Parts: sequence; structure tokens; C-alpha cells
Amino acid sequence: MAGNHNYPPVEVWAGVECTVNRVADHFNDQLLLNGHHHRLDDLEHIAWLGVRTIRYPVLWERTAPKSLAKPDWHWTDQRLSNLKSLGINPIAGLTHHGSGPSYTSLADASFAEGLAQYAGMVARRYPWLTHYTPVNEPLTTARFSGLYGHWYPHKQSPLLFVQMLLNQCKATVLAMKQIRQVQPDALLVQTEDLGQTHSTPELAYQADFENSRRWLTYDLLCGKVNKGHPMYAYFQWLGIPDSEIIFFLENPCPPDILGVNHYLTSERFLDSRTDFYPQHMRGGNGRHAYVDTEAIRIPEVEVAGPYKLIRQVWERYKRPIAITEAHLGCTREEQLRWLHQIWQTAGKLREEGVDIRAVTGWSMLGSYDWDSLLTNIRGHYEPGLFDVRAPQPRPTALAKYIKSLTSGQPIEYPVLDSPGWWQRNDRWIGHCLQPILDNAADEVVLPARGRPILITGATGTLGNAFERICSQRGLSFILLNRQEMDISSAEQVEAAVTKYHPWAIINTAGYVRVEQAESEPEKCFRENVTGAAVLAEVCRKKGIRLLTYSSDLVFDGQATKPYTEKDTVHPQGVYGESKAEAEKQVMGILPSALVIRTSAFFGPWDEHNFLTLFLRSLQNGEPFDVKTNEYISPTYVPDLVHTSLDLLIDGEEGIWHLANQGSISWADFGRTVALQAGFDADMVETWYQKQLKQADTDAKKSTALSSYKLHSMPLLANAISRYVHECTLWKVPVIAL
Repeated sequence: MAGNHNYPPVEVWAGVECTVNRVADHFNDQLLLNGHHHRLDDLEHIAWLGVRTIRYPVLWERTAPKSLAKPDWHWTDQRLSNLKSLGINPIAGLTHHGSGPSYTSLADASFAEGLAQYAGMVARRYPWLTHYTPVNEPLTTARFSGLYGHWYPHKQSPLLFVQMLLNQCKATVLAMKQIRQVQPDALLVQTEDLGQTHSTPELAYQADFENSRRWLTYDLLCGKVNKGHPMYAYFQWLGIPDSEIIFFLENPCPPDILGVNHYLTSERFLDSRTDFYPQHMRGGNGRHAYVDTEAIRIPEVEVAGPYKLIRQVWERYKRPIAITEAHLGCTREEQLRWLHQIWQTAGKLREEGVDIRAVTGWSMLGSYDWDSLLTNIRGHYEPGLFDVRAPQPRPTALAKYIKSLTSGQPIEYPVLDSPGWWQRNDRWIGHCLQPILDNAADEVVLPARGRPILITGATGTLGNAFERICSQRGLSFILLNRQEMDISSAEQVEAAVTKYHPWAIINTAGYVRVEQAESEPEKCFRENVTGAAVLAEVCRKKGIRLLTYSSDLVFDGQATKPYTEKDTVHPQGVYGESKAEAEKQVMGILPSALVIRTSAFFGPWDEHNFLTLFLRSLQNGEPFDVKTNEYISPTYVPDLVHTSLDLLIDGEEGIWHLANQGSISWADFGRTVALQAGFDADMVETWYQKQLKQADTDAKKSTALSSYKLHSMPLLANAISRYVHECTLWKVPVIAL
């Protein structure tokens, strides 16, 4: 019962995603991708978080890639020494979804002895280490390598899957024996992904099998797999010798801490109604055809969730538990909501008498290419506690959340007041199961709630994009037009703030007619400068965050390389002058404001941007003069809005440049998109050559933007491809890209 225990308080741990997995003959090293291999001062960031325990790599593949006889300890010596001096206790991970160096594999009978030998070497070199994870997630790694064929040695064999699992668990037992000869009090922190399988009635037998299989890592180490175990007969049917099972009965090595890793995709649903799904999702077990999909996406499934799953672990083993990975690859507020839910779940279980030792902020430096299960190296990055796309790892809202926990400070994130996407019924929209969705039509969709974001500029491109994307992200917001709140009127702004009580204001309003500004300077300055200054003053008085936008036209275009935030502004023209003055006044009034310079919007929802007008002109055979000597950094509006929201939630301040990475002339921009959009190539090339012949004699001008603070915006070529795929504002058939 709650209260009748003396368990220690729940701690906060951190962890570095450090997978070194093998695909064919290529080793994918997360520590190289995230840059931690080269940055020693990352350890200072760990100390800043206030955590005192970290899951940290001491990996076999990295230390002894060629031979156990020739290990290279330099990197590990330096890092572990620094962690020790900082008072941070490492949980040493010896393999992390790895199959060992090139001279072994999970299917190799010598794998266990090799890892045990390496573990003994680690223990003798670092006798002060007290916590170990010899093999991270043995069951998951065996499934991906031996059952699904994703990772080396790329097998799809139930027999090899079991042999790989047994090899890894045996390696764990032997490794801990070697370690405890040096450090008798060493603790085994055994991690495993924790999920549950649900199914339609016809597939209950398959779900039961998978729900028994999911415990195998812990059951083997605890010596629970005997003739009465539901998986024992399966092992015998595959031809596994009894001696391999008896080894675990005679050499139990129960984890001192059960490390639970749970992801929203960990709970699965096996659906026999294959007609509801596209062909590529269909599979089976030789007895029934079915689709294996995410349970959280199916409206008729009552998922267990982290609370019930962790309680299952406790009831089954009655051993200390740590949540060793708490990560969500999603937008920032959703990452916060998931981490917050896990922390609250741990606290609730702790109060109910479950021995929860820790919640781990994972991953400290983010991760690369997990969207493809590390089978393709495309550079797809998911930020974690820090964003490594900056010159130095940049703390996100997740890092600040962790720091609040370790310092005992109150947690104040208004975005936590709204439910996560996994708690909103709109998570089903777009799924293949339309018949089920029809039956679920009366379900209540939980709305965003709590203090809103106040957004100005309801009639503009950016304001409409924020409305759409905030709705998608479950962010509470109020969108106002000029009649509802004139931003140049302090009285109206204060009245709106009093009425709506926002935690932030996003200003997308303003004067946007660049050429016309020359004849309307007073109007341009009133809308761009006075309004922004009024918002800054009200935000200063009320303690509200402010995000406002500036332009690449604060620069004169004479530079030979893209402008960064360090460059001095030198506007040419009234519009650029108004934006430069607005920056100056906003930052003078409210230094904590976030001012984003951007350039040349294009997006799939706006009928008035350059690309939409240009493509319609081509479609109609109308002339459309563009500049060949003016270079810009076109900015895809969805990317701009998403990144802006992340920076706002992270609490960033000052002037930032956000534009898709790349520089292009207006003429080349239109030509590139037209060709990708399926317009007749001869027509496009004829138009383009005409533009070149009529090119201005003026020298090249470029207001292209770059950033020294953060390279988070996708490449321009990537943005153009997505624009062409998503845009329906013209009716030219889109070719396959």
C-alpha cells in the first residue's frame, strides 16, 4: 500500500542516444552524427542539467573495432574521467543496438564470450564504475536483426531471432560475472522496450504469443524460462537445445534495476481486416493475413499506456524500475507533454508503492534517422534535450524542464495544459480505417486548452498558416484581425490581453507592400514600427512572450555571401527601413523578444505568393516578368511556422534568421518549381531564355539569409519538393518526383 515503503525519491537521469548498428557492411554511429564524438564540453551541458546519473556509451564497437587485443581507450578515458570529476555517475552501455564489431555478430556463437571479455577489460580499467548495461534492449535488437531483417545480419528467421536473443542474454550474464569479479557491488540496469499487442478476435492467439514473447529478456535473466513457461515449447519447436535454456536457470542474473523504454508506437494492433489498409501494410504469419499497426491510431483499442505497462512490470518482477528512455519524435510541445506525462506517471506509481527509481530524459542530444529505423542515413534529426544543429548544443524546452525537476523549481509551460496528440481523437484522421472512424464519429475530440497564444494578422499569409498549424499541434490560440485589435493602439492591445490572458503574442500583422511603401511611408511605419513597439511595451508590462517578424530587406543586397544575424543592417527603401526600425525599438523595449528575419514566403495554402501567381501565369500563357539578378532565400511557410513555434516554446530571444537553406534568383526559383510541377519543359525553357535575354543590366543583388545560431530549416530543394507535392492551388498534373 502507498506509504508503507522506504524507497528513495524518483531521480532524473539523462541519456545519450549512442547506437552503433550495422546495415550490410556499414556501421551507423550516432555519436558521429550528433557530434558528441568530437565535443568534450557536452559533458558540461550534462552537469548544467543537474542530473547525477547518465546512460553513457562505453561501446565495444567503438573501443575495439578491429580486435580485443588492440583497444583504443583514449576517447572513453577522457569522457569518463570528466564525468567522474563532475560528480556524474555513468551507467556504462557496452553495446547499444549493436551486433558487435566486424569480427563478430549476434548470430556468432562467440558473441557472448567476446562481450564478456570486453566487459572485464572495462571493469579493470574503470573499477569505480558501479552501473552497467552490457546489452541494450536484447529482444528489440534480436527482432530487428533476426526476425525483420532491418539490421545486420539481416535475417528473417524465428530460429535465428531466438538464437540472437539467447546470445545477447548470455552475454549479459557472462559480462556481469566478469564485472563483479572486479566490482562486486556492480548493478545491472537492464533495458528493454515495453509494449503490448492488441488484436481483432481472430488474431488473439498471435497477440497472446507476442505478449508472452515481450517478457523474454527479463524472464531469461531472472531464470524464469522453464518447462512451465509459455515460450519454452516454442523454443523446443524451433530446435533450441535444452542446455541453452538450462544455462539461464543455473546462472540467473536478475537485473538490479529494470530499465523500461516505452514509446507510443510500442503498443501494436494486429488487424485481420486487411481490406482497410493499403497493400504495402499487409502481412501475416502463414496462418492468417493481417496488418501490424500502431494501437494508438485505432479508435476501438483501449491502449494500456505507460501507467498500466509499468505496473505490469512491477507486479511480475517486484524489482526496482527506472524509465530509461522517455522520448517522442514530434513537435516541441508534444515532446514536453510526453515527458511530463511520464514524470507524472512515475510519481503516481511511486506514491502507490512501486519502486520507481528514475525517469530518463532521452535523448540528450537528439537522434538521427530513427524514422527509418536507422536503415537509411538521410540526416533526419529529432531534437532532444539539446538541439545539435547549432554551433554548440542549444538547450530546448526539454532541457529546461529537466533542469526545473532537478532544481525543484516550479514547472511553468502553458503548452502542458492541452492534451498530447495521442490523447486527442483527431489522431485517427487520415487513417485507413474509415468504417471504424464512421462508428467513432460521436467521440469527443479534446480541444487545446489553457492560456492561449494571441496571434495578430488574421487576414495574412502567415497568420492563416499559424492558425492551421497551431490547430494541428494542439496549441491553444486566438487569432485576431485589425478590427478586433489594432496593434498600433495600446488601449486595444491591453484590452485584448486582459480578455484572453495569453502567455505569448505572435505578431504576423504589418505593412507588406514593398514597392507601394515608397509612396506611403507614414502608413508603412505606423503598421510596421508603431504596432510592433506597442506590442513590445504591453508584453513587457504583462510579462508575456513576444514573437515578431522582420525581413531580409533590412540588408542592402551588396554582400557576396548570405547575411547572418551578426551582419549590420543597411536597408534600401522605406519598407526595409521600417523593419530595421521595428527591430531596434522592439529589442530596446523588450530584450527578451524573439525577432525572426525571413524572406520570400511560399506555401501550399496561399493564393497570392510569388509561386502561385507565377505558375498560374504559365498555365494561362500570360507574361510574368521576374528578376534574374536578384537572389533570395525562399522560405517555405510551414517550415517557418513550425520552427518559429519551437523557438518560442524553447524561450529563445533576440534576432534569428529563418529561411530554407539555399540561395536562388527569382527567375531560377520559378523555373525550378514549374519543371517539378509538371509544366511543359519546352514552354518553361522558352520562358526562361526570354528572361535571360531581358535580364537587367544592374549588378547582382542578394539578400539571401543564413544563420550562425541554428541550421534547423530544411534545404530549399527539399522544401520545393514538398510544396509541389502538397500544393493544390493550380490544376497542372504533378509529376512523380
